[in-house]
Amino acid sequence: MDTPHSASLDDLKANTRVLAFDIFGTVVDWHGSIMREMQALYPAVDANAFALAWRAGYQPAMARVRSGELGWTRIDELHRLILDDLLPQFGLSHLSEANRVHLNRVWHRLDAWPDSVAGLLRLKKKFTICTLSNGNLGLLTNMAKRAGLPWDCVLSAEVFRAYKPDPATYLGVAQVFDLQPHEVMLCAAHHDDLAAARACGLRTAYIERPLEFGVLQPKNVSPQTGNDLHASDMHALADALGCDA
Repeated sequence: MDTPHSASLDDLKANTRVLAFDIFGTVVDWHGSIMREMQALYPAVDANAFALAWRAGYQPAMARVRSGELGWTRIDELHRLILDDLLPQFGLSHLSEANRVHLNRVWHRLDAWPDSVAGLLRLKKKFTICTLSNGNLGLLTNMAKRAGLPWDCVLSAEVFRAYKPDPATYLGVAQVFDLQPHEVMLCAAHHDDLAAARACGLRTAYIERPLEFGVLQPKNVSPQTGNDLHASDMHALADALGCDA
């Protein structure tokens, strides 16, 4: 289902130039991917709890950078700090450095949602499509290569040395492409991300990902006011924006 809100569909189609995508949860299934890897490598561990706990450390770790407690630190390094704190809680404090490095790079190996690649290819025919993620450039590039994500450009908080929701990230996309903010649409499965983008003048599209946190923790994906579009998946977004199948 696609519901236009603050701008008409004709206006969106005519004036949107770049679609910038949040990645974790929106384009790729971080929870399911980490669960599958943990079940294969460490079957005695509660994979669901491990995935949720690792992700739960994400915002607090970025807050340490935003506050100045940590200098600029890439997500790869923040993920590793969280992981090292987490391993003893799950009986994995014995893991070698090589095993820790490999596990930390699971974030480079996340699987795309089933509709992501085909939907992005449709959108790419009409729009420039790029990432706008807190993930670092190497992570996003490795993920795209493995999962077949067809980005025109990979943009990251690392480029702007600021983590979302800092306005420098959203406005930075417009600056990279020499556009006005309203010519950029952020596409994300997180209303807080979209609200921050909207405050900077970007258009916004919400993409439903009810199973972002797994089948045991279904997410409320009800429409919220303010978003220009509300799409059930990437194909619904492509339909709404007039992209050929």
